[in-house]
Amino acid sequence: MADERLWQRDKAGFGSGETMSAGPLAEQFVELTRLLLAASTPAQVLQQVVAAAYRVVPGADLVSVTLRAPDGGFHTPVSTGEVALELDQVQYRAGTGPCVDAADSESPGYIRSEDLKAEKRWPDFSRAAVRHGFTAILSTVLVPDAAPPRLPGALNIYSRRPGALDSRAQDTALLLATHGSLALATTNAVSRTELEGSHLRRAVESRDVIGQAKGILMQRRGLTADEAFDLLRRTSQDLNVKLAELARTLATRHTELDIP
Repeated sequence: MADERLWQRDKAGFGSGETMSAGPLAEQFVELTRLLLAASTPAQVLQQVVAAAYRVVPGADLVSVTLRAPDGGFHTPVSTGEVALELDQVQYRAGTGPCVDAADSESPGYIRSEDLKAEKRWPDFSRAAVRHGFTAILSTVLVPDAAPPRLPGALNIYSRRPGALDSRAQDTALLLATHGSLALATTNAVSRTELEGSHLRRAVESRDVIGQAKGILMQRRGLTADEAFDLLRRTSQDLNVKLAELARTLATRHTELDIP
């Protein structure tokens, strides 16, 4: 019971201006930071952020993430329930709704409605949400990439209780979205670096194996370097085999093969 009271006190005090002690809510953020630092892919980051939002945001009954593709389209890669996919899709089709509006480049940082039964801004979405029993929503901006074009997304939190997603829940969600945005930017940068490194390694390996194949042909046929390369290129075209693959086969099995 003592732990539960401490947990509820932290939830109530978060964002109220009071100094937050190192109680359960603070410990949740410490644990989230640890998990985000350990995440190696954007998908893992999003899963951790969504799970944390479901645990720590007061009133959270359903959580999802909205991301934007370079062509401007929206999608929901992670959620805590299938209903979130349906409700997010209603907004994507309409081109408006808290998820879409929060992900707009002109967004104030969050979009909130504490009573969807009385909400007039998004009639299609509001009716769909209420039909599924959700009467409040909070969407906070999520920036998945630090590099241009910096297409923002959103962290979306649905509640079955009108008024549950208040300013305190908003503060918690904004902090979660900030954690997530920083972790996403880091993992995306790492992914790009690894990809570039992988491409570079493959390019170096291809260059080396082509050099080995050229050397074999120069020795066996008495060709110059240019003549050996031309022979490899023509043969790869005739056989419809990539030049690097042909060179690798010749370099590793040159005692068994001969190029006409």
